[in-house]
Amino acid sequence: WGSVGIISLSLSLSLSLSLSLSLSLSLSLSDQSQLSVQQRVFNIANELLHTEKAYVSRLYLLDQVFCSSLLEEARSRSSFPLDVVMGIFSNICSIYCFHQQFLLPALEKRMAEWDVNPRIGDILQKLAPFLKMYGEYVKNFDRAMELVNTWMERSSQFKAIVHHIQREERCGNLTLQHHMLEPVQRIPRYELLLKDYLHRLPGDHDDFKDAQKSLELIATAAEHSNTAIRKMERMRKLLKVYELLGGEEDIVNPTNELIKEGHILKLSAKNGTSQDRYLILFNDRLLYCVPKLRLIGQKFGVRARIDVDGMELKESSSINVPRTFLVSGKQRSLELQARTEEEKRDWIQAIQATIQRHEQTLATFHHLNCSLRDEDYTPPNSPLGKRAPTPIREKEVTLCMKCQEPFNSITKRRHHCKACGHVVCGKCSEFRARLLYDNNRANRVCIACYTTLVGVPPSPASLTSSAYRRRSILEKQASVAAENSVMCSFLHHMEKGAGRGWQKAWFVIPENEPLVLYIYGAPQDVKAQRSVPLIGFEVSLPESCDRLERRFAFKISQSHLTLYFSADGEELQRRWTEVLSRGWTVLEYNDGLRAN
Repeated sequence: WGSVGIISLSLSLSLSLSLSLSLSLSLSLSDQSQLSVQQRVFNIANELLHTEKAYVSRLYLLDQVFCSSLLEEARSRSSFPLDVVMGIFSNICSIYCFHQQFLLPALEKRMAEWDVNPRIGDILQKLAPFLKMYGEYVKNFDRAMELVNTWMERSSQFKAIVHHIQREERCGNLTLQHHMLEPVQRIPRYELLLKDYLHRLPGDHDDFKDAQKSLELIATAAEHSNTAIRKMERMRKLLKVYELLGGEEDIVNPTNELIKEGHILKLSAKNGTSQDRYLILFNDRLLYCVPKLRLIGQKFGVRARIDVDGMELKESSSINVPRTFLVSGKQRSLELQARTEEEKRDWIQAIQATIQRHEQTLATFHHLNCSLRDEDYTPPNSPLGKRAPTPIREKEVTLCMKCQEPFNSITKRRHHCKACGHVVCGKCSEFRARLLYDNNRANRVCIACYTTLVGVPPSPASLTSSAYRRRSILEKQASVAAENSVMCSFLHHMEKGAGRGWQKAWFVIPENEPLVLYIYGAPQDVKAQRSVPLIGFEVSLPESCDRLERRFAFKISQSHLTLYFSADGEELQRRWTEVLSRGWTVLEYNDGLRAN
């Protein structure tokens, strides 16, 4: 029992010692944690003091250097109006005096006695109401920036003084405009520091309520500054684009907003070739720009301006020309091609959102102001000549879209009607009419558009009999047929025994004539070269495609006629054979029902 007692006593002593050590360790960690919190709170308060000192030196630069030098010049030599200087610097003198005489000394005194009074919330709560004076500066900021830009160009003496001060070491190679932005950014800086201070401060701290109240006061002032910062960022973007265009377009305006810009391919309406172009989308217009040759720096010239008012957007991708979309406006229509699907999607979303926002704004304004005149708004489906037509690529047309005569490079050349956009021959477009979308200038138009625009038909001597001849069964416009078709695409074709090689054509099976195959020279032709009734034909794959020298071939045949076709890919070949086979199966089934 003596041994047991000794062992028990030893265990008790060990447990007591362990508990004492644990208690001492936890107290030590608690002290360290408390010390760490106090240190962090001190660091934030100290950062506020150091940034305040730097800020006051910037205010000194604005008020006592820039403003004073310009005021002295304006008063002594009258190189520029005194009101210009006052308009630029607004109440910067009052802001500088407040920070230099009140807020900075109060922070310096408090940080010097931090060990006995560790708090800053009471100071900020007491002085935060004076930050309302920033409202006047922020409200005047846009006008101040405009005045600086204007007088830097208008007055050589104004420019010389500003440049001289900017070259001084204390300016840090920064412009006057950059220093003017400092007061706008200062209030949000207070808000961020105070939020961090409150986050580190224990809830039961003596300074917590004062810091919370001061944060509420500063947050109100910060919202005004954030709005000005966003405006300034928008203005910077506009200035960048303004320089990119060499000052050619008047876009530096507080109401303008840059939505999107970037390179894109533009498809030629004549031959479908792509050209590198630059698009700049604003909230009220789309600028279509072309590169300018320069030795230093990229510049662009504005080729066309399309108002968002009345703008339409349409996807126009096809198998042969992918990733395309059409922008149609009052002034001009453009067929554009993106380099990637993502790029196309981004442009379409940006343009659609801009159009929708403009229409919503217009609808709201029209609702509030019923006196808006009807002619102030041109709807998308406006009368002929009031908006640019949708372009049709010339290579997609082999026949005149009015007289159906085939084009050739010598006697039947292609022309665009500037009113409807159709591709027509010279005889069908030898008329000129004034178009409203082109500043009422005379343009080449077709017969039908001339009659509509002028109000009277052209003289009989100028008309050809072919333009008014009776329509044949083949006069079915390919684009209209394709919109309501069972199947349509480009194919190469060849007739067995005809002695002609493979030829490329546009093939359409209309929905209203599912057993007729129409062959067109191009997708926009108004007359088919040939129609093939599919009744009695069998669909099959050739025994050897190598002998035909074409891949993905198939054929349709009956007793005296065999036509070979070749698709651009295996999937297109499969779809065509399925459609043609399905039509033949349906016909056989219907014939069987009639026989029974």
